[in-house]
Amino acid sequence: MQLVGELIQLRALEPSDLKLLYRWENDSSVWSVSGTLVPFSKFVLEEFVNQAHQDIYTNKQIRLMIDLKYFDEESEEEVQCIGCVDLFDFDPKNKRAGVGILIANQADRGKGFATEALHLIIDYGFDVLDLHQLYSNVRVDNESSVALFKRLGFEITGLKQDWIYYQGKFYDEYNMQLIRK
Repeated sequence: MQLVGELIQLRALEPSDLKLLYRWENDSSVWSVSGTLVPFSKFVLEEFVNQAHQDIYTNKQIRLMIDLKYFDEESEEEVQCIGCVDLFDFDPKNKRAGVGILIANQADRGKGFATEALHLIIDYGFDVLDLHQLYSNVRVDNESSVALFKRLGFEITGLKQDWIYYQGKFYDEYNMQLIRK
């Protein structure tokens, strides 16, 4: 199965992604949605990349990079990596996994890239991994992410009140699920 859409393609992590991961994982503006509390060292991220070749049954997670599928004449590159999508808490017995997505730069958001990446990872989860359901935890005030997941069929199945404490304030979080029909 190729993880290729009209606008983007999903691919495995490469050692050359280390600089991007270091920048993204240490961007404190996304820590409230990723649950990160402290910066990641390059060493830790390098170990993560080095273990990425192991299958999802071993690691219980997989991260795929989101590449644009066009030729950028200015940079003379065929692809540009704009984010990543993760399956985590993979549970083959109960046939479920969590899903999270990051489009790193604000300028790349709202262009359909996340929708296509999420659609591809849903197909991968259901068709390749034979999952019964995917879930995501989304802060209630993250309206664009709530809309994204709803657009792809996820339903709000629960509300965790005062679940996330960030910068002196509590935030509610939705549990969203997509159950394979």
